[in-house]
Amino acid sequence: MFARLNVKLRPALRQAQVSWRHRTQIRGCSDTSATFHLHQDCLELSCGGTPMRFNYVWLRDHCRSAASYSSSTHQRNVDTGSIELSIRPDRTTVEDGHLVLTWPDGHVSKYSLSWLAENSYEVKKQSTVQPRILWNSDIYKNANIPSAKYSKFMSSDDELKKFLQPYLQYGIAFVDDVPATVEATEEVTKRVSLIRETTYGKMWCFTSDFARGDAAYSQLALDRHTDTSYFQEPCGIQVFHCLKHEGSGGRTLLVDGFYAAEKLRQKSPENFELLATVPVRHEYIEETESHRNHITGIGPVLNTYPWNNEIYLMRYNNYDRGVLNTVPHDTVQRWYEAHRELTAELRRPENELWVKLTPGKVIFIDNWRVLHGRESFTGLRQICGCYLTRDDIINTARCLGLQALS
Repeated sequence: MFARLNVKLRPALRQAQVSWRHRTQIRGCSDTSATFHLHQDCLELSCGGTPMRFNYVWLRDHCRSAASYSSSTHQRNVDTGSIELSIRPDRTTVEDGHLVLTWPDGHVSKYSLSWLAENSYEVKKQSTVQPRILWNSDIYKNANIPSAKYSKFMSSDDELKKFLQPYLQYGIAFVDDVPATVEATEEVTKRVSLIRETTYGKMWCFTSDFARGDAAYSQLALDRHTDTSYFQEPCGIQVFHCLKHEGSGGRTLLVDGFYAAEKLRQKSPENFELLATVPVRHEYIEETESHRNHITGIGPVLNTYPWNNEIYLMRYNNYDRGVLNTVPHDTVQRWYEAHRELTAELRRPENELWVKLTPGKVIFIDNWRVLHGRESFTGLRQICGCYLTRDDIINTARCLGLQALS
């Protein structure tokens, strides 16, 4: 049992190991034994065992002196456009854990060695932007993550912090005992972030009445997908609250898209790369008596940071994927093969987490990472919810002292 679990957790463990190396590097750079070498185009700093290269223009541009940078507003004062592109320091020393540079005009810049290490490309490319725990059904269930309780969640920042930590790590989190009303649901969501108004409005409440031109407004089963893939910037957080269900079925399906994507990367790195580079069109076309919309977004299925290849966004919605006309002929077949392999990972039964949403239980889903779906249902089922802005939930987490960088 433990051996199997250890294998499943390996991607997360690798992330933890990378973060540990990052912290070790920064601690090592507080030592005054750092050495440097001046090259024609850069300063090379050796600190903690890793050589780091810093462009001279970059160093002048990132000077943190009062004349160059406002510590009160955290904004740059120096005019980057006026820095000589051939600039080099006249004098370079390491003093008391700081790199000290004297420039040709007499200006002195001081950088702490730990700050330089933290912001060097050499360290950043080995570091995880957002620490995450990748999961399948067993991993998530074995984590025994408690839900937040409505009364404490609304009044205590500590409870909000306890809610946000697993949300950042796993991409899903729950609040229980919420009054089964649209108003209470809206109140809970605003505790976390700002509501993102879309063509569906701010707060929406729907049943299987086909009021909108979308399969969600039916009793049909929905395969796993991310929402609003047809936006240039898909909505960051999806919120659901089942206010009423007088029938059977309707369980919610959750799948960690990043877990599946990392499995694909391990097995077929070339297919991962293809899905991360080929742009694909998604569309929402609605033509009803009361609503007319035609929204288009273009981007790859997988989005990664270019410096460390860490995945940060998945667009996977087979319902809304438009005509595949952005792919050259000699790539089309390979794209379908890569998409098929990712789909197979996403559809593995062991990766499926099924949750029965009931009145009082509100779920927050990272729509850039966790795919959702549902089984078919009978009877009246009333769901309310909204989309939240990603930037603001990340902002809330940072202000509470959590590591939230993406």
